[in-house]
Amino acid sequence: MPSRDTPSAASGTHQRTPGPRELVLAAGVFALLADATRLHLVWLLAREESDVSALADAVGAARPAVSQHLAKLRLGGLVESRKEGRRVVYSLPDGHLKRLVVEAISHADHQVSGEPWHD
Repeated sequence: MPSRDTPSAASGTHQRTPGPRELVLAAGVFALLADATRLHLVWLLAREESDVSALADAVGAARPAVSQHLAKLRLGGLVESRKEGRRVVYSLPDGHLKRLVVEAISHADHQVSGEPWHD
């Protein structure tokens, strides 16, 4: 069995095997992203920060529903919010999460388009 300090094959990744706490937290991220609307919101926020009204328009959902999704994502630590006057602006500060979502969407695009897999 590899030690917790075993290097990973990919450069730029953390260099130890995850323990139980990391695995539970990572599973929580996937649980939050398992909803298509929340995944769409995070994908949009990976591109640029936005407020609830713009996000609701972009995902085609009611503002209250989008607010509830954003609250779950914020409580889960996936998105951040700040006040700009009367607006609340949401952002995705974590580069790991941005890359995860972009890769998941890219994976789905290969399945839909039939494009061949690649590294």
